[in-house]
Amino acid sequence: MTTSYSTETDRNGPKGRYAFVSLGCPKNLVDSERMLGMLQLDGYQLVNEPQGADFAIVNTCGFIEQARQESFAVIDEMLELKRQGHLRGVIVSGCLAERQKESLLVDRPGIDQLVGVFGREEVTKVADRLIGGLSEQRSVFQPAPTHTLPDTSRLRITPKHFAFLKISEGCDRLCTFCAIPKMRGKHVTKPMETVIAEAQELAADGVRELVIVAQDTTYYGLDLYGQTRLPELLRELEKVDGLDWIRLMYLYPMYFSDELIDTIAESEKILPYLDMPLQHASDQMLKRMQRRVTRGETETLLGKLRERIPQLAMRTTFITGFPGETDEHFSELEAFVRAQQFERLGVFTYSYEPDTPAAKLPDQLPEEVKSGRRDHLMGVQQEIAFGWNDAQIGKQVDVIIDAAVPDEPTAWIGRSYADAPDVDGVVYVTGAGLSPGALVRCEIVARQEYDLVAVACGEPT
Repeated sequence: MTTSYSTETDRNGPKGRYAFVSLGCPKNLVDSERMLGMLQLDGYQLVNEPQGADFAIVNTCGFIEQARQESFAVIDEMLELKRQGHLRGVIVSGCLAERQKESLLVDRPGIDQLVGVFGREEVTKVADRLIGGLSEQRSVFQPAPTHTLPDTSRLRITPKHFAFLKISEGCDRLCTFCAIPKMRGKHVTKPMETVIAEAQELAADGVRELVIVAQDTTYYGLDLYGQTRLPELLRELEKVDGLDWIRLMYLYPMYFSDELIDTIAESEKILPYLDMPLQHASDQMLKRMQRRVTRGETETLLGKLRERIPQLAMRTTFITGFPGETDEHFSELEAFVRAQQFERLGVFTYSYEPDTPAAKLPDQLPEEVKSGRRDHLMGVQQEIAFGWNDAQIGKQVDVIIDAAVPDEPTAWIGRSYADAPDVDGVVYVTGAGLSPGALVRCEIVARQEYDLVAVACGEPT
């Protein structure tokens, strides 16, 4: 059965009904929430399912091949609904749109509108054109801005008690495997007063856990103020009423100052959890990746962090199968992982990206070598992670409750300080009188692989 549409809207009704799919990283999620907020303020109504909606927006990821395939699959799903008459239009936004531009319209002519990363502020105009049947202009691409775009007035799609806060845009690193600078431009710091105002808005909306994100968090301030100012920013964020936890993600080893370490160590709100993607441990591989940091420098920094930040939980990521990686390079990486005992670790195979410098490097490796090394390293990390979880049994920790377990009135899903949303494990909590957003003291009683099981032993706040 086909669905009929009318270009006329009831005077008291919405301008149009739309579905939204957000893919990719938390930085992309912030862009999604900003677009959702603008559409809501402009009179559009968000619906849960695309069937029968006026249009669907797919905010895509274009970082690596696996992410692009996921984006294409969702786009094709929406286009099929359109072909069947269940959806009037399809808008594609985000990094994949930015990276492939009009070639997307050639490959998938059913797409009605393209919105690049920095065209997101025009999403309501794009929706108006689609609803009005205007097809002369089918894409909106803007150059990377010299000032960050506003992230206020967001319609958040995370649970009410936590939110991501983007403190900068773009990246100056130019790692040879990465296309992010091509999609999101050079690093642009968001002014401190703007970040604080956004944090205050989020806290007033019920946010207790603020997750700080950027492409390169430790670089914050260098382009705008002539020096890195992350420690100062964090001290100002600590003053925001309503925030209980501040979590730091995407910290690069460079510019990790003693002042920053002290700020984290002495804070009552900044969690002793640091996400620092390292990518490799071999100096030869790090040089080929153009990471601009050595293994020795990283080991010195990690030693400082462990020594000075009590109860520190470290998260990192590595790439296996980078061009030229030998068995010896991989053995060096494995030894590094065993020595450092990271509490949280992810491994990705190298993704061949045609428009990056690494694509031109010799000695590209077969997929089975890349994946075999990934699986082996994850096996090493599994022993470490399970051992760390076992060591938590009997300890008491604060847990933030994210959701109820369906059909279990006293069972809940939460996270400890060592668990970032969507990327780490969870804590299954048994306790009465809890609700999403509550912080409660719990005793860890068991491990379930990467997750923990706990019993509430304190009063929720």
